[in-house]
Amino acid sequence: MAEKTKMMVESWSFLDTPESNFRPLVVIELAKGTKEETIEWFTKRIVDKKADGGAQLLIKPLVTENGVENIYLVGASHLRLLLGAETVGLVKECTDNSMRTFTYSSRKTFKHFADDNHDFLTMAECQYIIKHELENLRAKNEKIIPGYPQAKLYPGKSIVRRLLTSGILVQIFPLHDREELKKLSHNWYGRVKVGYQPLDDIRCYFGETIALYFGFLEYFTFALIPMAVIGIPYYVFAWEDYDKYVMFATFNLLWSTVILEVWKRMCAILTYRWGTLLMKRQFEEPRPGFHGVLGINPVTGREEPVYSSIKRQLRIYLVSLPFVCLCLYFSLYVMMIYFDLEQWALDYHKENESNFSSLMLYVPSIIYAVVIEIMNRIYRYAAEFLTSWENHRLESSYQNHLILKVLVFNFLNCFASLFYIAFVLFDMKLLRQSLATLLITSQILNQFAESLLPYWLQKRYNRRMKKRMCSKKTDMDLSLAEQVNMEKEMGTYLGTFDDYLELFLQFGYVSLFSCVYPLAAVFAVLNNITEIYSDALKMCRVYKRPFAEPTASIGVWQLAFETMSVISVVTNCILIGMSPEVDALFPDSKMDLVLTVALVEDLKF
Repeated sequence: MAEKTKMMVESWSFLDTPESNFRPLVVIELAKGTKEETIEWFTKRIVDKKADGGAQLLIKPLVTENGVENIYLVGASHLRLLLGAETVGLVKECTDNSMRTFTYSSRKTFKHFADDNHDFLTMAECQYIIKHELENLRAKNEKIIPGYPQAKLYPGKSIVRRLLTSGILVQIFPLHDREELKKLSHNWYGRVKVGYQPLDDIRCYFGETIALYFGFLEYFTFALIPMAVIGIPYYVFAWEDYDKYVMFATFNLLWSTVILEVWKRMCAILTYRWGTLLMKRQFEEPRPGFHGVLGINPVTGREEPVYSSIKRQLRIYLVSLPFVCLCLYFSLYVMMIYFDLEQWALDYHKENESNFSSLMLYVPSIIYAVVIEIMNRIYRYAAEFLTSWENHRLESSYQNHLILKVLVFNFLNCFASLFYIAFVLFDMKLLRQSLATLLITSQILNQFAESLLPYWLQKRYNRRMKKRMCSKKTDMDLSLAEQVNMEKEMGTYLGTFDDYLELFLQFGYVSLFSCVYPLAAVFAVLNNITEIYSDALKMCRVYKRPFAEPTASIGVWQLAFETMSVISVVTNCILIGMSPEVDALFPDSKMDLVLTVALVEDLKF
């Protein structure tokens, strides 16, 4: 480790002079009226040498016809990016076709490497390296941000994080490559065609995390087709016969596990080809929001914040856990109100027997579906605040705790009523009605909130911006300024969390109770087909370009889907045991029925 650190220090010394060929990669927008001493201090920390606690990057102000507008473009020399690739542990293909972690000392052994080949690293990888360096700018001896005495600093505090929370730094985002984006858009969603998505191109432009999401979305959509094909005739010919669901439930048992096992293999193939399957976890740096006393990491030997794990555990178990339990109780309370509304609607229908009263039977389920979506979104904000307050050191730990909180609440909030109807009320007709209403309503609301509304708002803004730009006499030098001003007003993509959560809940609706509503898979396929195109559209046209994030899998979401698969096995086995056909096979001993169902579950696992 000491020898490697020495080699890195010697390599950094070659970066004393900046590169004249500046390529803007990342945009930093400061608040209007930011004090000059603050700007000077921040930009100096960005360009300072690594040995002096800087990022050793290149930075230039964006100059328009109105002058400098507190917008700065960040880039890096070719050598700096290569050394940064080693720091973050990028894996590249070697000349012998093997995949290895890139090191600057052995750079000649990597395929397509040349000293004058600036395309060895993709633009997304370069932007990821710059983001990594900016996020790891940490205070050393500074007590405050110069010019802002109220913005306190202490050793180890993330400078970028403090600037963001103080409102001095508005945003940091990577620039789009307009030519590459145009090609990707045409091959991805620009033409309606039957075929696979260009996952390799998506990965090169947006990074592995987003490419894996679209790969999983595509795979899951194809995996739903057998369920949809079987579900249509099953639904048509057994419309009102709620008891004949044994065969469909049995198929559900096999389907829910097989598709996840096949996906793990496909995921490994993709990530090996992309070089992230072999990325080592030791390169994961402290997340920007992590704070603590500045200390030495015993593994890397680097200075970084240290925070007591005991304090973190106390926050989790004494504050976060009771809050989650309180929210779960509130969710169950709302569910019981829903059942009171269902009973009211049923009584109203019995008294009136009209078309209006028939429609009123669906109103409680629709209202409940809307309330579920609202509660899920409100709880999400609270869960993010709590998880951030817990002060997790690594981004992976932060994401795991956040996902756990959100999944537990969303699972209970979305599926508790279905379990109650199926196993307490034993009302298969109401179960079918509730499942259909919850599934369809949630899909409509998600499509509107995640795709249609952002696209409409962005289209309105683009029209205003183009009209304003066309009214000015601009020359070729202003084209970059126009692009930056267009992109800085775009929405910010908040990651794949909500997208995976939507697929997780959809998987639950299909795998748990689709045997009583076989069209669930059909609606899921239709939703996902539009989801592929709408998500691609919003990635390319609605949102700013997100920073690429290397990943070897879909992370904790794989465990979440597998857990849902286990629950679906238990649920479908119980439904099979409740069916009159199976019950008739054990007329004398119900214990034999219970043991048979338990055996089926054990064989399945």
